[in-house]
Amino acid sequence: MEKYKHSIPVQLRFNDTDALGHVNNSVYLSFYDLGKTAYFQTLNKGEKVEQKEVDIVVAHIDVDFISPVFLTDEIAVQTRVESIGNKSFSLKQRIVDTKTGQEKCVCRTIMVGFDFKNNCTKPISEKWRQSIEEYEERTF
Repeated sequence: MEKYKHSIPVQLRFNDTDALGHVNNSVYLSFYDLGKTAYFQTLNKGEKVEQKEVDIVVAHIDVDFISPVFLTDEIAVQTRVESIGNKSFSLKQRIVDTKTGQEKCVCRTIMVGFDFKNNCTKPISEKWRQSIEEYEERTF
């Protein structure tokens, strides 16, 4: 079983739902963004992550919808780093029903180190690597 140390509750809103009464597929990416932001703040020891400190970008997102989420469900976004390469790392996130533990949706995001000044990829900084390894309690 995969270990997810990081979890944040998500408050569902009426406008998250569609005509079928379940959370619309387009809303899930917003939930995953909330999870990523909270995860990165946790890596930064709770300090606000300053825009100028961010040197990673989203390169790819893959989402599998497993089971619908309804307005009355209680859900959380769980986030972990799956792997770290030289210029990228893979985030795995999932949305779970907090009452039942049922996995509702799974997302994999490839984050790439990026040099905004020169507009090109770059290696993942040692700061990111150390923060992730320390938080996840493992080496990659």
